[in-house]
Amino acid sequence: MPRIVGVNIPQDKKIDIALTYIFGIGSSLSKKVLKESGINPKTKASELTPEDLNKLKEIIEKKYRIEGDLRKDLMINIRRLKDVGSWRGSRHSKKLPVRGQRTKTNNRTVRGNIRKTVGSGRKAAPGPK
Repeated sequence: MPRIVGVNIPQDKKIDIALTYIFGIGSSLSKKVLKESGINPKTKASELTPEDLNKLKEIIEKKYRIEGDLRKDLMINIRRLKDVGSWRGSRHSKKLPVRGQRTKTNNRTVRGNIRKTVGSGRKAAPGPK
């Protein structure tokens, strides 16, 4: 498996898709990096030479924030919102949707798949013995 910036990249996928396994690199950024390095986006990750891998690694490390640095920045931004006492910060601390989504229904992904309601509350009538 090729390893770029501390992340194992799947070798059976095309390199433009395989780069998206790195946190902070999406499809558009991966195409941009490949165009800059001169690598064909349709080549598989297993077919890359060590020189190609070094080119990709240098470009990604020099120009973009990825993985640990990006995660740290996100944590700092969320902590700042909480410290300031903003609405978004309070929503983050309560683990509720932040961007104005409704909460009466449809927020299972944020709260977890917790179903608090139970049927009608009536017990079934006992059957004959």
